[in-house]
Amino acid sequence: MVTISHLAKHFSSRGKYLKSWIYGGLDGVITTFAVVAGVMGANLSSAVILILGFANLIADGISMAVGDYISTKSEEEYYQSEEATEEMEVKSNPKNERKDFESILIKKGFKKEDAKKISLLISRNKNYEVETMLHEELGLNSDHLNPKKNAFVTFISFFAFGLIPLLLFVIGAIFNLGIPNAFLFASILSGVSMFVLGVVKSKVTKKSSLKSGFETLLIGGIAAIAAYFVGEILSKII
Repeated sequence: MVTISHLAKHFSSRGKYLKSWIYGGLDGVITTFAVVAGVMGANLSSAVILILGFANLIADGISMAVGDYISTKSEEEYYQSEEATEEMEVKSNPKNERKDFESILIKKGFKKEDAKKISLLISRNKNYEVETMLHEELGLNSDHLNPKKNAFVTFISFFAFGLIPLLLFVIGAIFNLGIPNAFLFASILSGVSMFVLGVVKSKVTKKSSLKSGFETLLIGGIAAIAAYFVGEILSKII
């Protein structure tokens, strides 16, 4: 049996886009379910649910994808700028760079002699030395994310998970069926999705799996309840 923990480790080692899948999916399912809850609170038809739900999927999905694209591209450009600076320092002042790295290693608990040997060894591979110094000095990691692909992954995840709260209403519309307790079942499906995504998210945030799952479920539940009552109140006022 494949566990969630195993899947998270698999994605972390094989795929660079786990965060985009998780956060895109979380935003998708939470915001769309809030839309569904708000419409149900206002006691409007399933057609309104589908119209507003899909409008949210497309508009918010594009917005998230664009935001992810800009963010990833900015991080990439910043990394490249610092990388160029570090490469120049390594070439122009190799001894100073080795001493800087020695100091870092000593602070991490290495003996001075060992730190000197490690620094000298790493300096023989200039590319690795630059990457190591960027990580140790500035906390930068070279993930080599593709901004366009990252944005695409975010959009697909947002749309796929955001479709879950609408699924039963879509089926009802396609087959012209009146599904009893559709909102109840949509709530259950959405809740399970939020919890699972929260558990997987814990592998990125390094928090307790159950705590992360319940926190995500709580946040999504609060958003949906608020939307439901807002819809109910506005339907009585307007």
